[in-house]
Amino acid sequence: MHTRIRPLLTVLLSLALAGSAAAEQPALVTRLDRVIDQALADQRIVGTVVLVAQDGKVIYHRAAGYADREAKRPMREDTLFRLASMTKPIVSAAALSLVDQGQLTLDAPITRWLPTFRPKLADGREPPITVRQLLTHTAGLAYGFGEAETDPYLQAHVSNGLEQPGLDLDENLRRIASVPLLFEPGTQWNYSVATDVLGAVLIRAGGAPLPTLVERLITRPLGLTDTAFTVKAPARLAAAYTDERPAPARVDGYRLVRTETMNLRVDPSRAFHPQAFPSGGAGMIGTAKDFLTFLEAVRTGTLPGLKKATLAQMTTNQVGTLRQPTDPGRGFTFGASVLVDPARAHSPQSPGTFHWGGVYGHSWFVDPERRLTVIALTNTFPEGMSGTFPTAVRDALYAPR
Repeated sequence: MHTRIRPLLTVLLSLALAGSAAAEQPALVTRLDRVIDQALADQRIVGTVVLVAQDGKVIYHRAAGYADREAKRPMREDTLFRLASMTKPIVSAAALSLVDQGQLTLDAPITRWLPTFRPKLADGREPPITVRQLLTHTAGLAYGFGEAETDPYLQAHVSNGLEQPGLDLDENLRRIASVPLLFEPGTQWNYSVATDVLGAVLIRAGGAPLPTLVERLITRPLGLTDTAFTVKAPARLAAAYTDERPAPARVDGYRLVRTETMNLRVDPSRAFHPQAFPSGGAGMIGTAKDFLTFLEAVRTGTLPGLKKATLAQMTTNQVGTLRQPTDPGRGFTFGASVLVDPARAHSPQSPGTFHWGGVYGHSWFVDPERRLTVIALTNTFPEGMSGTFPTAVRDALYAPR
């Protein structure tokens, strides 16, 4: 009796959810349109592409504003963006693919592949750093987000993967290793250049340049034809803008952008520099559509070449409570933040929602419980990453019905 009833209930529940989503869609479109229109009218962003998928089906898509304001080039859904830290989950997925192929081991010291990368603690000890610690940002590394006079990463001229176009990877690794570790690896969480170091590990473990590995393992199997470490179609690349009043200012070369929480050093021209090292943490260019395809493969556990159990590490907390002191209610997966306690994090999203963004003005999240995937790319930073725009997009999606 029960074995016959359960499939019927599943079908009825699916039909009910589909009907509810269909009924909600016009209101959702109105709310999201209003958020985008207001952000453009207030000149908080120059342009955006927003995609929303439910159960893998796109239920909202819109390109608005300008990809290039000065050239009056409108934003289009196939506009290319500098993905910045949206690169991290892609490179993390490539690392896990090598794990499944037996070419990489999560808990092995990275000196197996990078024998000269040996940063020390302040007391002179040289602790081992593992691949797992690079993936989770628990390796004791940092970013140069401070003041030039006091930040050791800036004093060592470490690149964050967004600037210093002529710097090569080996030299940047040398600079990173010259700075004392912040803490014993595995004991704390700190967002860092770890994924750039991971990229160097992948080069050695996979026996090929990082762009070649990522294409072979991730972008080609998924059909992500626009996503790479180079600009495939320069005419489609969005210009970069930073928050200023009365309107965002265009950024073509090096720029220091001060925010309440960090100092961002960027140089958008890096995307065109042939000698710029392929930054595993920030170096890719791509489209919203491509990234949606990638996230859906992660959400459903169907990324080609990866075991479902391996891929699950990209959607579940891998750091316990290590991130809680700085970000209450949140943990970290292999490549993204994850919501552990919505109440503590003051979020309407479901527990298990994983999310991140990109310095050049991007945000995204996947709510597995609601089977919801959302991408909001802009060409305006930091507003599009951490301003009112991504919060308004999120809240529009979780508004009471």
